[in-house]
Amino acid sequence: MKILVPVKRVVDYNVKVRVKADSSGVDIANVKMSMNPFCEIAIEEAVRLREKGVATEVIAVSAGLLQCQETLRNAMAIGADRAILIETDVELQPLAVAKLLKAIVDKEQPGLVILGKQAIDDDANQTGQMLSALLGWGQATFASKVEVSGDTATVTREVDGGLETISLKLPAIITTDLRLNEPRYATLPNIMKAKKKQLDNVKPADLGVDVTPRLTTLKVEEPPKRRGGVKVADVAALMDKLKNEAKVI
Repeated sequence: MKILVPVKRVVDYNVKVRVKADSSGVDIANVKMSMNPFCEIAIEEAVRLREKGVATEVIAVSAGLLQCQETLRNAMAIGADRAILIETDVELQPLAVAKLLKAIVDKEQPGLVILGKQAIDDDANQTGQMLSALLGWGQATFASKVEVSGDTATVTREVDGGLETISLKLPAIITTDLRLNEPRYATLPNIMKAKKKQLDNVKPADLGVDVTPRLTTLKVEEPPKRRGGVKVADVAALMDKLKNEAKVI
């Protein structure tokens, strides 16, 4: 069984993003970029399933600029067997990405697609669900534990009331939560091996997908600065502030 793992190149989570002077978006010039943390978890889980003998091949796929090759090489250093880059300079929105991934799924015929539940740049949390709808496959989102046996995946997922365990018939879509695993560090030997692994490059037009944006960003601005907290002397003072300043009671 093949496992397909989409990965996204984003601004590194340690970097404080800055809004462009014209408020048209986020300034990423000379900013450190890295793999989306949720995507790292997805790659790690796929590699673990292959190491258990559940899967025979892990394929990483990314869509975006040519620089996304670095992200794919990192995925292969973690353990992916090969990679596919869908190269485009168009701003990709979740539905466009889902359509591109569907085209790759139709071509590669994986038994399982594992995605990060969201990307830390837009926090959309939509691509996995849209891909599931386009393919007509079952889905399990926010997975904190995954077990695969035969043609069935048992997924424990985090919900508001606690944990929910569901059973899926493969092929299926799974999106990963933070507590699913802790990704391994890519060792130097594996980084060197990743440079020799197969990395295919295709265009959206090759897949017959129109990636023209459907949404227009009108303005991007930083959130207002939060006021510092204050200490109160007693419960009466706290209740007074909640009632008269915060107006929450």
